[in-house]
Amino acid sequence: MNETEILKRYWGYDGFRPLQDEIIRSVLNGNDTLALLPTGGGKSICFQVPALVKEGICIVISPLVALMKDQVEGLKAKGIEAVAIYAGMGKREIDILLDNCIYGKIKFLYLSPERLLSELVRVRISYMNVSLIAVDEAHCISQWGYDFRPPYLKVSEIREIHPDVPVLALTATATHFVREDIVEKLKFKTPQVFVQSFARKNLSYVVLDDEDKYKRLISVATNVKGSGLVYVRNRRETAEVAAFLNRNRIAADFYHAGLEKEERFRKQEDWKRNRIRVMVATNAFGMGIDKPDVRFVVHLDLPESLEAYYQEAGRAGRDEKRSYTILLANKSDELSLKARYADSFPDVEEIKKVYHYLGNYFQLAYGAGEGLSFSFDLADFCKRFNSGVMKSMAALKFLEHDGYLTLSENIFLPSRLMFIVGNEDVYRFQIENAGYDPLIKTILRSYGGSFDQYVKISETEIAGKLRISYNDVIRMLNNLQEQGMLSYLPQSDQPQLQYIRPRLDFTHMDIDIKYIAQRKQIQQDQISAVLAYAGKKICRSIQLLAYFDEPGADKCGICDVCLAEKKADDAEVLDDKIDFEIVTLLQSEPQVLDVLVTTISAGTENERLERIRILLDAGKIKTDGKNYYL
Repeated sequence: MNETEILKRYWGYDGFRPLQDEIIRSVLNGNDTLALLPTGGGKSICFQVPALVKEGICIVISPLVALMKDQVEGLKAKGIEAVAIYAGMGKREIDILLDNCIYGKIKFLYLSPERLLSELVRVRISYMNVSLIAVDEAHCISQWGYDFRPPYLKVSEIREIHPDVPVLALTATATHFVREDIVEKLKFKTPQVFVQSFARKNLSYVVLDDEDKYKRLISVATNVKGSGLVYVRNRRETAEVAAFLNRNRIAADFYHAGLEKEERFRKQEDWKRNRIRVMVATNAFGMGIDKPDVRFVVHLDLPESLEAYYQEAGRAGRDEKRSYTILLANKSDELSLKARYADSFPDVEEIKKVYHYLGNYFQLAYGAGEGLSFSFDLADFCKRFNSGVMKSMAALKFLEHDGYLTLSENIFLPSRLMFIVGNEDVYRFQIENAGYDPLIKTILRSYGGSFDQYVKISETEIAGKLRISYNDVIRMLNNLQEQGMLSYLPQSDQPQLQYIRPRLDFTHMDIDIKYIAQRKQIQQDQISAVLAYAGKKICRSIQLLAYFDEPGADKCGICDVCLAEKKADDAEVLDDKIDFEIVTLLQSEPQVLDVLVTTISAGTENERLERIRILLDAGKIKTDGKNYYL
């Protein structure tokens, strides 16, 4: 099948969106390709379609585990074989999945960048028939980008394993400088670059300086009909703002990464299906959520970069209908943003201290830990060692850059198990241990393939079928593991922290001071750009387009600055009309005020009286107390 037939068969579309066709043809011609498509521009189709045209497997690198999992499920629902490997999975589990990629019919292997640090993964990739390497969120590879992820620098190493395989890098936001950096870091040969304009002609960008943000939010939600999204800075605010909206009879819910997976999914579905109207969320919400009819996106706080703001604001109006993106910012927000910036830069000693605390937290001996992964509760860590959240997170990012560890996002890993002995051994065990027979039978009947690979299980479902408690199921599974019958991996819903090197003492640590200074300057520049955008009375669209290296754009005509200018221009035209009528009437003969006001046709009565007063003050007309004349 060709690319158009594949698009129709699997996605049901008759044709591609702007630039998709050109990007896909470039990839099929074997070119290294960089594609910049705005949020909602259909980036995934650009690698999924050519991968289905070509023989072999497509490797997809993505930092967003939730998005990887969604795409894998989406492909499986279409009958396309896909798997994802990310932090938190066990070595044996990864081993089996990689074998399936070499010997099975898998078309897509999704990897988090941290996985590329593993020698096991790199060796197995060398045995795969790789047709395409897709790098999603490619701006993460650039140290000059707003969301640099050090493990992304390892992506180019796949090129050394498969030098002739084309690379497709995709992102929604990158300045010209970052684009060049992506091309260099990924070692592109004769790069093809496709950039869709960053202009969103249906979006009205609005910045409001308002002390009472909650009152303004109610005004927005009341006056703009349809679905909305409100971004706030922290988890606590999500619940507070949602409760406030509900008290004011606006159906709202809240979302953040700390919620249980089932609850996150339910809230997401309620919003997508318009059972609730407004979602209040941290920036954890929105990635990969394709809801075309969002009519307004409100930011209750200043964003930390224009790239992040453009992506989040861009979730409005994907159906091309008029939508509004409103940034509520006042003087105290500016001070708060600058303070957050100051808080996020630890010095070298503070970074070393966080590393030392981590070793104690996980009870790691010096020289131990290489390759080990741990579920990591940042809030608990900070509380135990009385360490600030912002500085601790920043310290972890610097430790990641310097190659000591990697830290993934929150990952929901369902419970999995696999029998590690053969069929006959399990059958013998059932006969000898009758108490375990119903449990083993239930697992074998409910979850096929558990002798060959890890299968997802639900302890609650098993407990229901056996009519025993959830805790009894877990106890029995742990016992079976201790007796060497199976490998059981309980579910987790926390970030995964992995040690890349054995734990070192202070004296052997080497922190890159130049890199800290560089990140400090980059963040300072990003914050300055945000403050300039919020403060300048220049068309908002022109400002954003100029930031993304699209100079010379026309005024959008629909942002708050353009509308204010239009209103001022309209007022000026009206003033001129009223002045012309006043002068024309008084040229004929003097007029008493009442007659003069009622004879003028332009403007309201108050506007006419105001113009008469202004003309009097300027000496352009006169009065003797009764009549007005020139």
